[in-house]
Amino acid sequence: MKTYVVSGAASGIGAATAELLRSQGGRVITVDLHDADVTADLGTAEGRAAAVAGVRERTAVVHGLVPAAGIAGRTGVPSDLLVSVNFFGAVALVRGLHAELTAAGSAGGAGVVLLASNSITGMPGWNAPVAQACLRDDEPLARAEAAKVDSVMVYPSSKAALAWWARREGVKPEWAGAGIRLNSVAPGATETPMVDQMRADPLLGPAIDAYPNAVGRLGRPEEVAAAIGFLLSEPAANIVGAVLFVDGGTDAMLHPISPPGWEVGQIEP
Repeated sequence: MKTYVVSGAASGIGAATAELLRSQGGRVITVDLHDADVTADLGTAEGRAAAVAGVRERTAVVHGLVPAAGIAGRTGVPSDLLVSVNFFGAVALVRGLHAELTAAGSAGGAGVVLLASNSITGMPGWNAPVAQACLRDDEPLARAEAAKVDSVMVYPSSKAALAWWARREGVKPEWAGAGIRLNSVAPGATETPMVDQMRADPLLGPAIDAYPNAVGRLGRPEEVAAAIGFLLSEPAANIVGAVLFVDGGTDAMLHPISPPGWEVGQIEP
């Protein structure tokens, strides 16, 4: 039996992913603020340490890790908290469980799938300094830069940083070389409690259902979970550093050839 760790597993894409992995015969250790095997706040250093310790108490081997916990960029959400949870909380889990992932990697491979977003190409003008500070592993600077900007423009910054971190780090000896594959998925708007909260936003709500896609509807959590499950599976053993869009074609509609530089200027990691 393979063992997986899923954060943000109490609802949305995290819950759908945990359900899928269990249906495939896996053991899933869940991490969330509530209703989870390990309860922890990934927005703080203490909470991240508690999350890693809680997982280690339950297993010495992790075959797959999905840091799905995150908060949306919407009216009233502190931008600095968003970047701490979405980027630094996710990366801390990956780094903190490196030994457990390595244990699985030496016996056939381990997978990590980060939750990016199609907002990284679909929302022009998001805040580049936040992403740059994230890639430099400077949380105080990232929080300070994020606090200057509305959270709606920090959300794609945090998600782009996750996708780029997986690409940059994933090819290194300590990850791919240790049998650990880092990838990410980039969902579009998906029918989750997070999107329900966004719909209720007096300023941003109308944009949720107005976003274009080719299939004529928002995504479903189980569809994103299926993509995550594939990236964790043995048939995906040759996929490293990929960003898989699961957005009903939104990114392809907006950028039929390729995203035009993502419109934020040069990012120096």
